[in-house]
Amino acid sequence: MSDLNDRRARKKAQTRALIRSVAQDLFAERGFEAVTIADIATTADVAVQTVFNHFCTKEELFFDGRTPWVDGPAEAVRSRPPGVPPLTALRRHLVGMVAALAGAHTTEQRRRFIATIEASAALRVRELELVHEAERRLAEALTAAWSDGPYTAPDPVTAASLTAATWLAAVRVLLVSQRPVLGDHVSAARSAARIESLADQVLGQLQEGLGPMHAGTARPTAPGWPDAVRRTG
Repeated sequence: MSDLNDRRARKKAQTRALIRSVAQDLFAERGFEAVTIADIATTADVAVQTVFNHFCTKEELFFDGRTPWVDGPAEAVRSRPPGVPPLTALRRHLVGMVAALAGAHTTEQRRRFIATIEASAALRVRELELVHEAERRLAEALTAAWSDGPYTAPDPVTAASLTAATWLAAVRVLLVSQRPVLGDHVSAARSAARIESLADQVLGQLQEGLGPMHAGTARPTAPGWPDAVRRTG
């Protein structure tokens, strides 16, 4: 029975991967709005219902497998090595993420991916929903990190929600505002390096303001910040 279940699981995963690959190729070729679920099913040689068995919407199909940034920041906090403050781990991850996403604009595949999003209101809405999900997951991870151990906060829930919203908003502005520049393959590599450096500077300033516990060493709290966000490295 176990072997049979394993085979079914593998078959299901293969079918899902096929549908996703076919759909994303069609979106890139024709544009998101021009492709229907029926088109995807026909090209993948599966029934329309099979597509819906794996994906509820076209938007889900488009982004599937392309959004490591939804859980990545939260996972960076959860899986940080012992002795590493939550914000230090988060900053390292986000700077690396910005570098990877900005650097990917040197490829035609990434530029087409972004162009497809920019051309579709439905995809832009879904992208924002995913951003909010990333904020929620990060806030949960930070709340857990700041509720116990050496980096506790008087009000970890407020501190975590504020930090998640602020830090991810900064990253999003850096990436989205620079999409036109990054879309130019001639200057994409140079622009990506500049954005990575800027991300490190911006997040460093946020870490100083919102997280005076840096690398395990207490630093003066920025004037005017509420107690909820003090001593939350």
